[in-house]
Amino acid sequence: MTARKRAHARRSAEQAGSRTEHRQDLLREMVRIRRFEELCVQLYSAGEIRGFVHLCIGEEAVSAGVLGALTPDDAVVTTYREHGHALARGIPAEAVLAEMLGRVTGCSRGRGGSMHLFDTDRRFYGGHGIVAGGLPVAAGLALADRLRGNGQLACCLFGDGAFAEGEFHETANLAALWELPLLLVCENNLYAMGTPLTREHAQIDLAARAASYGMVAWAVDGMDVLAVERATRRAAELVREGHGPCFLELRTYRFRAHSMYDPDLYRDKAEVERWKQRDPITALVRRMQTEDGFGEDALALLEKDVAGELDRALEKARQGGPEPVEDLLRFVHSPQEAS
Repeated sequence: MTARKRAHARRSAEQAGSRTEHRQDLLREMVRIRRFEELCVQLYSAGEIRGFVHLCIGEEAVSAGVLGALTPDDAVVTTYREHGHALARGIPAEAVLAEMLGRVTGCSRGRGGSMHLFDTDRRFYGGHGIVAGGLPVAAGLALADRLRGNGQLACCLFGDGAFAEGEFHETANLAALWELPLLLVCENNLYAMGTPLTREHAQIDLAARAASYGMVAWAVDGMDVLAVERATRRAAELVREGHGPCFLELRTYRFRAHSMYDPDLYRDKAEVERWKQRDPITALVRRMQTEDGFGEDALALLEKDVAGELDRALEKARQGGPEPVEDLLRFVHSPQEAS
């Protein structure tokens, strides 16, 4: 073998190794989110978590793929189904769990619960309980970044139900008109609460409708984490280059009901089972087994590592106490300057 061929073989091996490690990272993130959500089911059923809880089981490829393609300086605005987004953004699991348990050590001091996870240090701005409520906020953040000229962008994740709200269309119009560095990511899981997409929109090609505002837009298989990540990187690059906003329609599916309160009577069980055959975690594992030699032992080790992390996170979260009574009005009123 010539020196050139040896160098090429070495580079190919290095690239394959890097690819395998990257896929393992994506897989771990998705498994971590899935097991976190399953833990939330247990805690909710035991009465430790109260209020509304919206799980993203089945949609892990969106969280891992989108958040993994952004930089730490980019702003992220999301919906009330945001546990996976928060974890993928880097918010510690114990901080998210503590928030859901109502502890002062939570990322929102126990005040927001499941639907209102915030971490300004990580530029993670919600958790918005109002459908489409995060879209104008994201436009404002993008406008601020544009005025500063810092090369950063704002990424707003929202569901297909938000597409039917005026806030989406107002935001899309202004973002395109002002050429804002805004990445709009629609998690189209085919249902707005219990309303199917076909009974909510006359034109169900959401990417085509978004393109009518003069922005680059396309649809992506939201069950394929590699496809989601590639699309997000490409879209983010277009936004950073000054092409204005970009829209991604990630076609995905939630395996569980809208919320823990929801009896899920609006979907055919066979439909749910068909989508489970496209489980994003299983799909990536199979691909890694075929292309990267990823074995059952490696998967078991990954699962064990995630289980240990979540066990430790829950233990820490439970150690936190409620916010002191004397602090309950803190952050409610603006501080008054001394006269």
